[in-house]
Amino acid sequence: MKVQRASLTRREKKSLGRMSWKQYMRRYGTLYIMLLLPVIFFIVFRYAPMAYILSAFKKNNIIKPPWEVAWAGNNGFEWFIKAFKNRDFIYALRNTVTLNFLDLIIGFPAPIILALLLNELTFKRFKRITQTIVYLPHFLSWIIISGLALRLLAPNDGLVNIVLKNAGMEPIHFLDDSNNWVWTYIMLGIWKEAGWNTIIYLAALTGISPELYEAASVDGAGRFRKIWHVTLPGLRSTIITLLIMNLGRILGSEFDRPYALSNKLVTDVSNVISIFVYQNGIKGSQFSLTTAVGLFQSVIGVFFLLGANKIANKFGERGVW
Repeated sequence: MKVQRASLTRREKKSLGRMSWKQYMRRYGTLYIMLLLPVIFFIVFRYAPMAYILSAFKKNNIIKPPWEVAWAGNNGFEWFIKAFKNRDFIYALRNTVTLNFLDLIIGFPAPIILALLLNELTFKRFKRITQTIVYLPHFLSWIIISGLALRLLAPNDGLVNIVLKNAGMEPIHFLDDSNNWVWTYIMLGIWKEAGWNTIIYLAALTGISPELYEAASVDGAGRFRKIWHVTLPGLRSTIITLLIMNLGRILGSEFDRPYALSNKLVTDVSNVISIFVYQNGIKGSQFSLTTAVGLFQSVIGVFFLLGANKIANKFGERGVW
């Protein structure tokens, strides 16, 4: 079969080589026309705005385009130096890495475990109902979730603390104490997104051949052995791809999630880079400074992505490319 496929590929290549340009466009021109619109979209809305990256190396001026503005001091790196001398930026960088790292360690395995549990359910109707319930929070905005959290987790009149008081326990300051805020932040993120990410793993599970499970049953494997030796290896490529993509966002930061859940009592752990950019760029008009911060985020994210992909390739996995 492999020889036959290879020969067919060579034959197709030869036929394409003998095609004239007009014949080729007559055959595949429709596909190129369909591709034209997304290509224009990416050029206009993704690549053309990249010219404003120059603002990170130019003097702060929002009136003139960046290519007409003079270069900043220190050979253009003035804003990068100012950022790393800014105590608020250092704290924001620390908080971003800490929260994203905890999200990765605790939140990343959650949809995998949930997908494995749902895959083992034999009652199809219950499985569908459960799957629908767990991914519904994905469609709620963080503003709605923060409102729910404030009412449920309030230290005096929140439902959770009322139950704790009735049980003879002390109330917990979920959103007013820095340490408790971090874990509340992580758990709310898992609750919101774990069900939605489970769909990806459930889709990957459909690609595992039932014959592998039958062979494992013949060999006397129980349910946990099947999960370990059949299901998880079948999910390995999907897990590694999503892990690489998450590592690429280790310095990225959402704005709505920490901003909605934050308050003045926990700013030491809740101020992340996106909030720093908002406060200094949008409210403080320091556009060159915040452009430099955003460029730093992107470059570090690319390095993490490339490094994770290279490690995956070394271990024999395909990775992202």
